[in-house]
Amino acid sequence: MNITIFGSGYVGLVTAACFADVGNDVLCVDVDAAKIAMLERGESPIYEPGLTEMLKSNVEAGRIRFTTSAAEGVAHGIYQFIAVGTPPAEDGSADMKYVLAVAKSIGEHMQDYRVVISKSTVPVGTADSVRASIDAELKRRGVTLDFDVVSNPEFLKEGAAIADFIKPDRIVVGTSSKRATEAMQALYAPFNRNHDKLIVMDVRSSELTKYAANAMLATKISFMNELANLAEKLGADIERVRVGIGSDPRIGYQFIYPGCGYGGSCFPKDVKALVKSAADVGFDARVLKSVEDVNNEQKHTLHKKLKSHFGSLSGKTIALWGLAFKPRTDDMREAPARVLMEALWADGAKVRAYDPVAMHETRKIYGDRADLLLAKSPEEAAEGADALALVTEWRVFQSPNFSRLKTLLKSPVIVDGRNQYDPAYLKQAGFDYYAIGRAAKH
Repeated sequence: MNITIFGSGYVGLVTAACFADVGNDVLCVDVDAAKIAMLERGESPIYEPGLTEMLKSNVEAGRIRFTTSAAEGVAHGIYQFIAVGTPPAEDGSADMKYVLAVAKSIGEHMQDYRVVISKSTVPVGTADSVRASIDAELKRRGVTLDFDVVSNPEFLKEGAAIADFIKPDRIVVGTSSKRATEAMQALYAPFNRNHDKLIVMDVRSSELTKYAANAMLATKISFMNELANLAEKLGADIERVRVGIGSDPRIGYQFIYPGCGYGGSCFPKDVKALVKSAADVGFDARVLKSVEDVNNEQKHTLHKKLKSHFGSLSGKTIALWGLAFKPRTDDMREAPARVLMEALWADGAKVRAYDPVAMHETRKIYGDRADLLLAKSPEEAAEGADALALVTEWRVFQSPNFSRLKTLLKSPVIVDGRNQYDPAYLKQAGFDYYAIGRAAKH
């Protein structure tokens, strides 16, 4: 099948690579010529395990190509995916200008039937706006052509996106068109062999499903963090509580790990956008507002624990393990590490940081500065630091040599933002250890 994908960011590239890998002819369209040149060399502009290898093999096989020409993209495939960014506007709403610009281009150049598929995370009602934009261009051209607009939200976890695409839990399709439904069934057939995972619904329900899924997961995280903060006040251990409630199959263990807040490109943006969408129709989304407030506050918890221990942080050096918002990605959008570093700098402290893959991204964001050292290893980051803050739970940080770590640190202080370590063991080893919601005696 001939597939066109507008946008070569995270969602667009993973979608393109996975469709190409099952034999389709995929054309990616992007306005960034430098990015297109990089992709033509088989190089990925983002870090995602397995993506570079998949892109390279499919570029070499001729199953995936890249262009800056919208006209070429519209002419290429019946399937026209819109996978461009929807960055948050100042009021929290999703900025739809890139989505509507693609819709306008499709209307300008299409010559026959197209299935226009919204893969971007968009507010409810976007499909109507995309349809109106295409209709307006067709009317301006004085032509009448059939097309369908379909909502097909992505449910990809950064760090496991390829596996999520190839073996999806569900494939949500929003359309009322029989023709479009059949086209989507044919498109996703290679990923739908084991049992039927295609869930067809109306467009608006499909658009809301994506926001609802991310908002639900964000709610679980913020709720658990609130319980963790309460556990500290009550003298309980949130990790024991987590096991106790997670054993209930109605609750389960996923997304109930307390920590220093969620980040990334999805949860913060989508919660804000859903709150704004609710306000636009006169609905006060009180729970979602609280989810956002709790998370914003939770990102300051490591800084507060450090300040409580030292009193003043001026002149102190703090080691950070982990900079990306989660393991297996270099994404630092809304990352808790950024909040911590910026608060430390505001207090006059210095930072020595290490992350397995996000160092380049950190340098791109903050540049070279005297109060930031990007170390070559976890040990180098810890050397001479007054305390260690574990921010991202990369595997490489899960079982350090604590005897060696104690000699590297100027003072044996660990602030654990992901509850990775055993409080009793570290106390016995002579560390001052602060975790999230673990006030109980061990």
